[in-house]
Formats: sequence, C-alpha cells, structure tokens
Amino acid sequence: MSGKTVLITGGTRGIGAVTAKAFLEKGYRVVSNYVHDDVAAQSFRNETSIPIYKWDVADPHACMAGVRKILDEIGAIDVLVNNAGITRDHTLQKMTIEEWKAVIDTDLSSCFYMCRTVIDSMKMKGFGRIINLSSIVGVTGQFGQTNYSAAKAGVIGLTKSLALETASKGITVNAIEPGFIKTEMLSTIPEETLKAIVERIPVKRLGHPEEIARAILFLADEESGFITGETLAVNGGMHMG
Repeated sequence: MSGKTVLITGGTRGIGAVTAKAFLEKGYRVVSNYVHDDVAAQSFRNETSIPIYKWDVADPHACMAGVRKILDEIGAIDVLVNNAGITRDHTLQKMTIEEWKAVIDTDLSSCFYMCRTVIDSMKMKGFGRIINLSSIVGVTGQFGQTNYSAAKAGVIGLTKSLALETASKGITVNAIEPGFIKTEMLSTIPEETLKAIVERIPVKRLGHPEEIARAILFLADEESGFITGETLAVNGGMHMG
C-alpha cells in the first residue's frame, strides 16, 4: 500500500478518471480536479468516494487556491498528474485567437501553474513525482491542430527542463505521450476517419485509457526514481522516437 497522495487534474472523466481509480486500487490517497460537468464529477465522486475539487487549471490564482485547500484538508501532494486538456480544432487561418489561447492556457500553461504550486512542498519532503500528459501530435504534428500540437510539444520541453531543476531533490518529472486513445475526445471524429487512423497504427487498434493509467502508475512508483526527463510513448507503435 502506497499511502502517498496523488492529485490528478481533469481527473473525473476519461483518462483522468481511469487513472484515479487505478491509483486508488494501489492504495494511494487520490484527489481529482475538474472544472466542467458537475453531474459527471458528482457521479464519479459517488462511485469512487474520491474527493473532488473544482477549479480552472488555466487560471494561476485558482490553481494556488485549489491546491492550498487540498493541503489544508487532505495533506501534502506527493504525486501530481497534469492530465487536464482541451481541443479547439481548426486550420491556422480559421483558428481564432481565443481558440489558440484557450488550448495553450489549459494544456500547457496549466502544467506550469500546477507544478509551481506543489514543487516547494515536494522539495521539503525530498520526494515527488510529476507526470505530464503530452500527446503523439506534440512530436508529429496534426492537420488542424496547431494550437494543440504546440501545447503538447511545449509540455515535453517543460518536462525536460523541470526534470533538470529538480533531479537532485528527489523529484522526478516525466511525460506520457499517448497515441489515439478510445475516449470522449475521439467521439467527434467520423467513423471513416477513425478507421483510417487505426490502419496507420501498427497494432491495428486504438489504445485504452487503462493502458495510459498503467504507464502513469509506473512513473509514479517510488522504484522509478532513476527515470526523469523522459517522454514515455504509449501509441501502439504509431510513432517511435
């Protein structure tokens, strides 16, 4: 049993919810953040008994206030999983400034805000695990996703730099690079397009959220302390770095 506390942003739906349940099964104290869909969040809370805290990770002041409340009510955070993310897809010429900023703020800036809120307490304890969710499109690019691809590429750069800054303090910082995972985010993609995507994946299927959760658990483990600054690809062989 771990006994350590993990905070997962965007942790009441999709990959975040599955990851939260996986940590709970391993004996972690789990806290999930969310910002939209109160009904889904409360359903998740009722199902799992995992405490939920609502704030917008794109707002630095909300991040500080939210984490401060968790520290007061739950205790120090040992593991941070920066999972929250959105998409606002358009080609560059059709993409609005608001769509660009929304994705950059939620998918990239939030990682900076959240890491800043927990890093001091992790340094004081001499232990910490930070896992940031990037994406395959952060290394390959994707038509109609200049904002999302830029944000996810930025997550990888942030991860490497913060890993260098914290390695001597007992803190590891790593990224996960999911490929195409069967979640709500893919539900808007036409079936024929999905079929074409699957044909490009060497294992010939979409990934499952549970497979991302297992990778996150591996990097969060105390025994993974010699792994830092890495980007772990979980994409069925679609991209090999």
